[in-house]
Amino acid sequence: MSEVLVKPLRLVRSRTYLWAAGGVVLLALPFYLDRFWLQAGLFAMAAAIGAIGINLLTGATGQLSMGHAFFLAVGAYGYCVFAADGGDGLTGLGLPTWLAAVLAVLVAGAAGGLFSPISGRLSGAYLGIATLALVFIGQHVMFNAHDLTGGANGRDVPPLSLFGLTFDDRELLVAAVPFGSAEKLWYAGLVLLVAGALFARGVLRGRPGRAMNAIRDHRIAAGVLGVPVARHRAAVFVLSSMYAGLAGVLLALVFQRTVPDYFGITLSLEYLAMIVIGGLGSVSGAVAGAVFVSLLPQLLTRYSDALPLVSAPGTGGIAPGEASRYLYGAAVVLVVLFLPGGLVAAAARRHVRPRSGEIHPGEER
Repeated sequence: MSEVLVKPLRLVRSRTYLWAAGGVVLLALPFYLDRFWLQAGLFAMAAAIGAIGINLLTGATGQLSMGHAFFLAVGAYGYCVFAADGGDGLTGLGLPTWLAAVLAVLVAGAAGGLFSPISGRLSGAYLGIATLALVFIGQHVMFNAHDLTGGANGRDVPPLSLFGLTFDDRELLVAAVPFGSAEKLWYAGLVLLVAGALFARGVLRGRPGRAMNAIRDHRIAAGVLGVPVARHRAAVFVLSSMYAGLAGVLLALVFQRTVPDYFGITLSLEYLAMIVIGGLGSVSGAVAGAVFVSLLPQLLTRYSDALPLVSAPGTGGIAPGEASRYLYGAAVVLVVLFLPGGLVAAAARRHVRPRSGEIHPGEER
């Protein structure tokens, strides 16, 4: 077998072994990590699911959205309304929790569908401003529709029940290890993230993905080539909203309580930072950026005593949450200036080695 064929085969095998080893490690982590790290990992999984959705919209199709937090809120509060039994005095339909989760995702998609005619007519900064209005509308509803949302104090989140297993803090012994809600949700989050990533990857690699990229690169040219631009833009907006709704449901289950303050403009900006840092238009880039942005404040909070200038709020230093925003804001600037393709593109370039006689782009003979 020629050397030209051997190297790609070795690369595929090494990647397969790497993914397999990573999968085994992720499956084993709940047996060894404490609750803090499991919750941090679950936040990262939820963020990754939401980031995949906005990357399909902004990275692959070129539609700027600053209203992603609104659709996360629709998913989180929709699950509470569908699943709660109304015993706390708030509106609740008392549906099976697995059905409530599915309906919450569908409602988030329906909300995106209602907005999609606007997204089909606007582009660029105009679309971003229009989607930003969704966040302000959502905040007003969450603070004032007390029967649905619980107002400023939020509302409790019913635990998920699936196949006779309840994802709550009642301990379940697995190999002599007590499993609470974080350990149980870990595997549910992994399944949802892998399924969402594989589906998005299939969309991007198929005909819809090529049409989305054509719309992003030049909308008028894509229409001339026969791409139904308005229909694709609307469909991607609905799909992105459903990803956000799913992320909202998972976040609600992890937090165990929904509060309006979390679903503000800052959350939308964080999702934009995730896809820019990780890599626009890439599923793996969305996951990498989500892990970076979501874990950074958790790590700074955990190790604030050992870090210079970072301390608890009110003690004279920079609060961990504020410091994390400075850091990933700086990361966005550095990526835009020096790594236009994001972290994933930079990692991919490191693994590409030109054969003898090949010329790098921009080099001269």
